[in-house]
Amino acid sequence: MNLLKIIFLFFCTWMTGELTAQTPFERYFLDKTLRFDYYHCGDSRNQEYFFDELKEEPYWAGSKVSLLDDTGYGVQLFKIFDKASGKEIYSRSYCTLFNEWQTTPEAQTVRKAMPESVVFPYPKNEVRIEIYARNRKGVFEKKFEQDIDPNSYFVKKFTPRYETFEVAYNGNPSTRVDIVLVPEGYTQNEKEKFAAACRVFAEEFFSYSPFKENAARFNIRAVWAPSMESGVTIPGEHVWRNTAAQARYYTFDSERYQMIEDFQGLRDIAAHAPYDHIYVLSNTQKYGGGGILNSYNLSMTHNEWFKPVVVHEFGHSFAGLADEYAYEDEAIPMYPHDVEPWESNITTLVDFKGKWENLIKPGTPIPTPLSRKAKDVMTKVGVYEGAGYSLKGVYRGTQDCRMRTNQNPEFCPVCQQAISRVIDFYTK
Repeated sequence: MNLLKIIFLFFCTWMTGELTAQTPFERYFLDKTLRFDYYHCGDSRNQEYFFDELKEEPYWAGSKVSLLDDTGYGVQLFKIFDKASGKEIYSRSYCTLFNEWQTTPEAQTVRKAMPESVVFPYPKNEVRIEIYARNRKGVFEKKFEQDIDPNSYFVKKFTPRYETFEVAYNGNPSTRVDIVLVPEGYTQNEKEKFAAACRVFAEEFFSYSPFKENAARFNIRAVWAPSMESGVTIPGEHVWRNTAAQARYYTFDSERYQMIEDFQGLRDIAAHAPYDHIYVLSNTQKYGGGGILNSYNLSMTHNEWFKPVVVHEFGHSFAGLADEYAYEDEAIPMYPHDVEPWESNITTLVDFKGKWENLIKPGTPIPTPLSRKAKDVMTKVGVYEGAGYSLKGVYRGTQDCRMRTNQNPEFCPVCQQAISRVIDFYTK
């Protein structure tokens, strides 16, 4: 065997070993974020997606192991494919404010567009993004696809504008759940007021199970992005404020629903720190807020109910937990009774398998009658009618829970199980 052949064989063996040693993350991604901005448009019956722009963000805080989403959550889903091989290399499910708007009376007669975005680790090579939405039967259907060249000079670079500070730091972002706190309606001279709210947030957050048992698996950071005016926008009271995140009450004409339509602008602020989840702290005493799966949370900070609302809203965005309360006068059911909800803490009993039956003691009747024993309210797991805003046809796992009432001091076993599974997913 001549010398050139020996060198060639050695090189091939070395390259094979190098590729084998690489993790999927190292093979396909760089340690930063690519953001795909788009507009979500349509009405109650139709939805379309229109590309806006690509943005590079400086940090990747997500897991480098859990690259494909296997939770089954969300109304939307996006997938990233390596263009050369056709291999799916990343995916995440999520919900949007636009999809909530589609259920409103306004969407019956108005067509609307909302700015949205998704983020994923920065690809080394060309990829394809595909966006899916659930149909009436709860099945994901592909609605949009586009090729992406991450090396294009049209990818907008991140320009830092704000300072950041740590609230609770416990280690490497890739093996932690990273929360970024964003101020809304705090002016330049209210920085300490915001910092104090951040400390209260962390103290309350880690007082609930299963967060307190997993505190070492979380990082919390804050971005100091002051607003031009103090307070928040309340259209129903003719109050308009020039604020950093442009949050407002009366979202969808619901007085207490305080949300943000410009999700792209919110990401511009959050990108100053590594993050998996965004939590907006709103400088107001007026009760209200909201949370959307894998998008963002928002809560008022200077109301007596701030502390209990914090974890309730995080339950929505982090673990996809549904509200477990019901309305007496619900006009249109949020959850069709012939479709199983994707949320892990409610059921229509259409397909209950794989939810919380592992927590139900043998012999428990399904549906489960209410118990008058105080000790059963939080501990007796069953299938209780009344959840997801409906008095009939939708069921919850316990009689009461943090996802049902503000007065409840903890998450029920069903919700704790769901949250723990998502913590594991993020921190592998």
